[in-house]
Amino acid sequence: MSQRFDFHDIARLPLPADNVAIATRRIDAGAVVQDGDRAYSLPDTVMEGHRFAVQPIPTGAPLLSWSLPFGYAVDDIAPGQYVCNQSVLDALSTRALDFSLPSRPNFADSIRPYELDEAAFRPADPLERYAHDRHFLGYRRDARRGVGTRNAIVLLGTTSRTGSFVRQLEQRIKHLAADYPNVDAIVAVAHTEGGSEQPNNLDLLLRTLAGFMVHPNVGAVLAVDYGVEPVTNDVLRAFMQANGYPLDAVPHRFFTLDRGFLPSLDEAERQVKAWLPLVNATPRTAESVANLRVALQCGGSDAFSGISGNPLAAWAARELIRYGGSANLAETDELIGAEAYILQRVRDLDTARKFLATIARFKERAAWHGHTAEGNPSGGNKYRGLYNIVLKSIGAAMKKNPDVRLDEVLDYAERMTDNGYYFMDSPGNDLESIAGQIASGCNLIYFVTGNGSVTNFPFVPTIKIVTTTQRYRLLAHDMDVNAGAYLDGAPMDELGADMFELTLDVASGKRSVGEKAGHAQVQLWRDWRQTDASRLDELLHRPAPTGEGLSVRARDVAAPAVRFNVLQGSGGSSLDKVGLIVPTSLCAAQVAQMAAARLNRKRSDGLQAVSRYVTLPHTEGCGNSSGHSEELYVRTMLGYIVHPMVEHCLLLEHGCEKTHNDFMRAQMASMGLDLSRFGWVSIQMDGGIQAALDKTEAWFAQAAASAEPPRRSSGGLEALRLGIAGPGPVTDAMARGLADLTTAVVTAGGAVVAAENAGVLSHPLYRSAVLGDQLAMPTLSYGAPLPAAGLHIMETPTAHWVETITGLGASGVDVIIAGVTEHPLQTHPMVPVLQVADAASNLDPYAGDLDLVLSGPPAAWADAIRQRIAAIAAGSYAPRLYQLGNVDFQITRGLLGVSM
Repeated sequence: MSQRFDFHDIARLPLPADNVAIATRRIDAGAVVQDGDRAYSLPDTVMEGHRFAVQPIPTGAPLLSWSLPFGYAVDDIAPGQYVCNQSVLDALSTRALDFSLPSRPNFADSIRPYELDEAAFRPADPLERYAHDRHFLGYRRDARRGVGTRNAIVLLGTTSRTGSFVRQLEQRIKHLAADYPNVDAIVAVAHTEGGSEQPNNLDLLLRTLAGFMVHPNVGAVLAVDYGVEPVTNDVLRAFMQANGYPLDAVPHRFFTLDRGFLPSLDEAERQVKAWLPLVNATPRTAESVANLRVALQCGGSDAFSGISGNPLAAWAARELIRYGGSANLAETDELIGAEAYILQRVRDLDTARKFLATIARFKERAAWHGHTAEGNPSGGNKYRGLYNIVLKSIGAAMKKNPDVRLDEVLDYAERMTDNGYYFMDSPGNDLESIAGQIASGCNLIYFVTGNGSVTNFPFVPTIKIVTTTQRYRLLAHDMDVNAGAYLDGAPMDELGADMFELTLDVASGKRSVGEKAGHAQVQLWRDWRQTDASRLDELLHRPAPTGEGLSVRARDVAAPAVRFNVLQGSGGSSLDKVGLIVPTSLCAAQVAQMAAARLNRKRSDGLQAVSRYVTLPHTEGCGNSSGHSEELYVRTMLGYIVHPMVEHCLLLEHGCEKTHNDFMRAQMASMGLDLSRFGWVSIQMDGGIQAALDKTEAWFAQAAASAEPPRRSSGGLEALRLGIAGPGPVTDAMARGLADLTTAVVTAGGAVVAAENAGVLSHPLYRSAVLGDQLAMPTLSYGAPLPAAGLHIMETPTAHWVETITGLGASGVDVIIAGVTEHPLQTHPMVPVLQVADAASNLDPYAGDLDLVLSGPPAAWADAIRQRIAAIAAGSYAPRLYQLGNVDFQITRGLLGVSM
């Protein structure tokens, strides 16, 4: 017998004029819905958050939510029929579903450009201000900076090259804040930008760093560089002085790493200790609510974001503006299709024009790279009912209350100067967008999530608002507010009033759930590689490397017998065996780091089947373009999954990303991998951070208990897979030593993978000795596993050092030799990186960070490197900077990747 439901028990209409409804629970095929005085059946299963028709929709007619069109029918659609487009069918086809999908779509996306009717435009009046005031306890700064909701000492990596330094410094000294009651935290801010090549995002990068430094939540800031990057402390200081940033009003130091890693940590620690009493001397005082500036964000959105969570955030933001405060809406590409709603109330015509010009500029930049900004929705969005960018945008726009007018439009990270409601240009990537809002001056974050995003920021508190009661119960330890209570019948005014009181409490020092969890991430709007469309056709049709290795020139090379410890395990033979946690997106990265650290602490409790547990934290998998850049990401991640060093591997998804676990399962199945060998954990679906950590630990314990331990043997050079990299030109002696090593390994039957951008490949001595007349052209795609032994050159789309060793590591190499010429480099979290320098390169200040400083006859250099590799294989040596924590990992987006 068919199930029967009353419409109001299983669905919602955002507005009465809509012709499709949103299912508030799963409704199985065959169910009958009583909708007022009529009834209709559902021929297909409709998932929670997905839509079904409530009125007849003839072919060509619009489908309406919030009375706005999000698509047009390609067939007549009857009441009760599940509405779906091709993209949602494609997204659901990768999921493990227990029901059948319709065979074809019944509506098509048709996003019609918005046109502003300037003749009919009328400026809107501002909200009427309250005559009375409210207060919170904040940290008053110089008037040019405002009032802080937190008092933190920030350790800022000025570029990507110093990110691992500030992270390691944070781990070393963060506990010191506990002794100072007015110091909320000592936090690192590390990012991916400014470390290689002249960036196209230079202006927004400098605005962001400058905004961080003078942010009212910052009690003192240490900005760290090497002094040789494209963006240095000197460049940042000059920018701040030229653009009126009140640098003199914040205790600060521009700190250059002109000595070894450990001495630099010692000096930086002394500086922070000297600041602590000064920062602690600023107490919380009663401050007007007008000093609050709230960032409005959403991530992991679902169909209910626009009904419950976003309207709740908008209600509280409206209340704040009535008290003289400010709110900041962002995510440019997530307002495409909602322009009419945003522009219903605007301060003046110029502001409306600037808003539309900002969207047009975003679309143009995406087009330079072969993408459309309309491609934003992730697999997680579609799974939870956001079929296309219009539906996502209409829901996202509900973070603007209809009573509120749009007052200003800002560039990314441009500072807010007055009260009111702002829109700031940014990508839809949550972390990148938040960084810009913080730099613009936001001192509190409202983050609305449908799936249950666990994102937080290091020195600005985040209030997490989840859209449904079911998700709130699942993720109660990671969410602050249940907006799903509105769907359950609670009045929005009541929920909004409670939300506003929580806002004052958190601004006054009450720790948010995310702060208690100790979870925070930073990502800046990543650089884009194209400045017009002139190279697009060439880049889209560039042939891929063939995978066929190069021959090595025959010559006599002295190769003393060196034997290596070799381990034979489930992934093949290698010099080491590790347990690997693969985060399937940026938002799972820090939880993966927490899991690896926890496992390493417990290795003595029976988790010793591997030498260590590692993870690969990165910034991809969501919030970026598809196409070529996504192919690079997926290929690289798969390269690590099948890496011979990996004995046990678990994939950890956030849950709402593009490249979720089901997506990765499909990719791995297409490679013929046995999926039962792998672990699968979901932060959102398994119940939050702590539940994911527990499940991860349990899986590795079971894997260790049930598997045979790796078998030990020995091998010579034929057992070695060697990577060669190094960003600068090498000396003649170094070129000779690496040429001899390459020849010896390949001749013996081993493998050598040289990065395309390795300085040694441009040295005539190396080319002549190794390649002869062959061109030094890539034979291996970035991140691709080695197809066979021999000599390969891996393509490197950028000069970014960490992106280079990330790609090399995915090829399956056992160790990477880095020729150091300027300063020591970050190491890899999984693959040992030996930093080797010529004594003639005058790197004496960094001698303690280098693994080998070679001198004497170059003919002996190859053997010295071989001996050091043997020590790594024996477990008697680990690269120095790996031991000190100078470790980083970053997947390239190539030449066509953009943030979205």
